[in-house]
Amino acid sequence: MARDWHDLFLTDAPADGPRPAEESGEKPEKKRRFFSKLRENMAKTRTALAAEVQATLFEGDVDEQTWERLEEALIMADVGATTTAKVVAQLEQEATDGALVGGEQLSARLAELLAELARPGEGTIDLRHAPTVIMAVGVNGTGKTTTIGKLAHHLQHELGKTVVLGAADTFRAAAVEQLAGWAARSGCELVRGPEGSDPGSVAFEAVRRGRELGADVVIIDTAGRLHNQDHLMEELAKIRRVVGKQMEGAPHETLLTVDATTGQNGLRQAQLFSAAVPVDGIVLTKLDGTAKGGIALAIASDLGLPVKLIGVGESLEDLRPFDADDFARALLGTDHDG
Repeated sequence: MARDWHDLFLTDAPADGPRPAEESGEKPEKKRRFFSKLRENMAKTRTALAAEVQATLFEGDVDEQTWERLEEALIMADVGATTTAKVVAQLEQEATDGALVGGEQLSARLAELLAELARPGEGTIDLRHAPTVIMAVGVNGTGKTTTIGKLAHHLQHELGKTVVLGAADTFRAAAVEQLAGWAARSGCELVRGPEGSDPGSVAFEAVRRGRELGADVVIIDTAGRLHNQDHLMEELAKIRRVVGKQMEGAPHETLLTVDATTGQNGLRQAQLFSAAVPVDGIVLTKLDGTAKGGIALAIASDLGLPVKLIGVGESLEDLRPFDADDFARALLGTDHDG
């Protein structure tokens, strides 16, 4: 699973080529800082989960009640019933077989199992197209447009990629203006249409402009679809078809933004969007404001959709590639941050 921006994106650059962050010695420190912030900002989830894990696995004998309490704690953190059942059954089996002895071994193995479940499919984004077209979908209020702006910034400043933004959320003037602000801040070109214009035409024009400019990436913002309105979901599928007419194979990546504070509702959103359009990965935002951080594991395990990006705050650096091992450690309160 991706650990930094270079790991997240597949490019034509040589795998062993130098990276500016590595050359300057900043990369390891950045990663340590982010893990510390991830751990800090997941405090609401960890406070509820880690204390129960500590009491369950480290205090007293391990018995049937131990596993029941552990299941309850994971479900309360919104890891999900199905995912929880898999993890606890595996942990119980290994403990029964004598492979795990003591709280430290059980806790470490629990973190490993949670991380394994968080790695379905490809956790990368392929940028080896000319240009790569990324379509961003999700309901209003999830942080989708902000995520697009931050992603464009990192693509330009971390990887040196040129980016065109397409403002296909034409029904909300505020969304277009917000994206315009990010375009100006990041130095990206913005393609927009009149308010209320056809979203498909804006998306089509954004891809056309990206090809004309020789841009590396085109990111298309779509309206905050209400997942229970079939006609809007059909329109989303239409945008995808229109983009494909402009460039065969596009969009190459469809990212669904999910608000972590919605818990199991976020899982339901992911199910419904996946039924409407092929979703390649999840952006999980607002992890700093929820006690339901386990939803990342439920989405990954139940739907087989990799979480590719996470947001833990408002700043540019608070959007990061998802790392399953770091996430599991932060979830359970492991102190290691290297």
